Amino acid sequence: MKKTWKKAATVLAFAGIALSATACSGGKAVVTYKGGKITESQYYNKMKESQAGQSTLASMIVSDALESQYGKDVTQKQVDKEYNKYKKQYGSQFDSVLEQNGMTASTFKDNLKTNLLTEAALKHIKKITPAQEKKAWKNYQPQVTVQHILVSKKSTAEDIIKQLKDGGDFKKLAKKYSTDTATKNYAGKLPAFDSTDSTLDSSFKTAAFKLKTGEITTTPVKTQYGYHVIKMIKHPAKGTLKEHKKQIDNQIYQSMSEDQSVMRSVIATVLKRADVSIKDKDLKNVLSQYVSSDSLSK
Repeated sequence: MKKTWKKAATVLAFAGIALSATACSGGKAVVTYKGGKITESQYYNKMKESQAGQSTLASMIVSDALESQYGKDVTQKQVDKEYNKYKKQYGSQFDSVLEQNGMTASTFKDNLKTNLLTEAALKHIKKITPAQEKKAWKNYQPQVTVQHILVSKKSTAEDIIKQLKDGGDFKKLAKKYSTDTATKNYAGKLPAFDSTDSTLDSSFKTAAFKLKTGEITTTPVKTQYGYHVIKMIKHPAKGTLKEHKKQIDNQIYQSMSEDQSVMRSVIATVLKRADVSIKDKDLKNVLSQYVSSDSLSK
């Protein structure tokens, strides 16, 4: 779950300190106190010397460049859909999870939008080749549909498997034993998933894909959540690459998005196209993780 949240949070980590847009205007006070004050220029100079301040500026530049080039490809509806997905996932804990990550609903939506803009940039800049598709196709498993019963003890799972072998009803056993409150009252049925699914434990998927339609796992399947008994409802034939091209391409792009060197090159391309010009010589290296200062406009 932590991994999922971290990924959703953003490709670019926004620091919690914002640079003042009018920082160069001079003597206007940001803070006053007995015997003195802190001016915008003083605040600006301190911020540009700090890692947090430079990180924030870099994030602002990248986000604005992404918005300028790919803003038309990301709608508010898409952002809201992603937001509601996480809100549903965390339920009543959502607000506290936001707070723990130093975010508000607004800043989280900003981060989600940056993610979507970055995905759009990736797909525009990195084109998938037939060779990549063929390689991904070898290990691809089309969507299957399963039922499962989740319990905390291995011995309980073994007993359930024995009852099923003796003719027990999966639906009744799921309702009686399963600790998965989202599925226990629905015969343990899960939404269909394929090998690109990232929400299920890999050991769960591996065990499920080995089953033929109607088969049940003969031994408990251990995951981070406990022990599962899995029944295959529908395991279709693999079909052809052409039939599953969309899923294959999504899988390849997902892999690319997790590769830091690939994403740095994508952001570097975006910045070069943006023709960024950094006017403050003290901040000339603020984008050095993506591009050299010599490649930026003077």
